[in-house]
Amino acid sequence: MRSEAIDPAGVEWTRVDEKLITVRYISGAAGWLLWLAFPVAAAVLKLLGIWDIWAWLLWPVLVGMVVWAAIDLALIPRRVRAIGYFERQDDLLIRTGILWQRVVAVPYGRLQYVDIEAGPIMRKFGICTVQLKTASADTDASIPGATRAEGARLRDELSARGQARLAGL
Repeated sequence: MRSEAIDPAGVEWTRVDEKLITVRYISGAAGWLLWLAFPVAAAVLKLLGIWDIWAWLLWPVLVGMVVWAAIDLALIPRRVRAIGYFERQDDLLIRTGILWQRVVAVPYGRLQYVDIEAGPIMRKFGICTVQLKTASADTDASIPGATRAEGARLRDELSARGQARLAGL
């Protein structure tokens, strides 16, 4: 199924910065190294004869986790390139996902505030995440990987549009 199936007609998505791929590689590899430390440590203890763990369980778990990590890391560029946003007159559209695609429309009048966050790795690469906060706890609207200048512009522009829509109520 092609991505146009859920995309609104006439939308030209603004993509996030490609530096997000590197940031996700770094954080993903660090996370997988932590998870893989447990079965690798068990395998080393098994090979040294210190711990008599069941080999029939250890090796499939270790191989399965390595394969899973490789697939997860290999999909990072595709996942990042699937993220996009589009500013319409009355709302902001945010698109994510490869297999489970999602398009969220956040009406400007529902915005309470726009938050910009950047951890140490994102700051090193000059990118940030623009988080949109609404009255609904279910609203998961964020734009990861915006450049710092674009993040500041979005914060100012979306806040102004939100205030203008609220003033009209």
